Amino acid sequence: MSNLGPLARACTFLFVPGHRPDRFDKALMSGADAVILDLEDAVPLADKVAARDAIGAAWRAWSAVKRARVLIRINALSGTEAAADLAWLGTLEGLSAVMVPKAESVAELKRVAQAGSAQLQLIPLIETAQGVRALDAIAQAPQVLRLALGHLDLQADLGMACEADEAELGPVRFQLVLASRCADLPPPIDGVSTSTQDTALVQSDAARSRRFGFFAKLCIHPAQLQPVRQAFTPSAAQQDWANRVLAAEVAAGGGAFSVDGKMVDPPVLRLARQILSQA
Repeated sequence: MSNLGPLARACTFLFVPGHRPDRFDKALMSGADAVILDLEDAVPLADKVAARDAIGAAWRAWSAVKRARVLIRINALSGTEAAADLAWLGTLEGLSAVMVPKAESVAELKRVAQAGSAQLQLIPLIETAQGVRALDAIAQAPQVLRLALGHLDLQADLGMACEADEAELGPVRFQLVLASRCADLPPPIDGVSTSTQDTALVQSDAARSRRFGFFAKLCIHPAQLQPVRQAFTPSAAQQDWANRVLAAEVAAGGGAFSVDGKMVDPPVLRLARQILSQA
């Protein structure tokens, strides 16, 4: 992933309410890889216009470097604010990405893409049954950067009653990872942890995401950033193993060889390179 832009490589995405401009620069300085300025759930209906105005004012003041780490979550296309959001997107010069909530079809994504420049990238948020059903088509749609899971809305849409470990959502998480890989996208972004105080729980949630093949997580508070990053960062032991595997590959000069008494072949070499790229 090293040759891709910052949003493709990011592992921490921090939500900020669009009507709270006092938090914008704080979020950019928080250590988050990417900042999502939210126009949807975090913003009351009466503040939608003010949120667009606040984001626009901040956008004009930011450098290109800051803008590259920022994306906008618009309102759902089925709602009353969609037309205003799409008309407004074209005023944000240099906007690189938009998060599309409750994404359910390629037609919806095309509608959003047409509101911006040809370089505008999309992050569909999969949070409905229809979105899951259309997952492969959505993943392969033009301008899609990577997929994201909105598991809280999805649970409500499906009438699920998940336990704390969310084992019931395992099949959906696997489908997002599979669809991303088949579409040659970067690994997907997992949904939020609702606790802002229990950092051990946040890290455990992120570790589960990593086991499934995700390499990013949505965050709702700066306190979540460090435990999420820690969960996605290979341990010192893993990095040491990967370095020794690649060093042994050079020494072996090709073919199968062993490290720590275990055979190393192409799949193991690929894993070692992945670990070092993630570190």
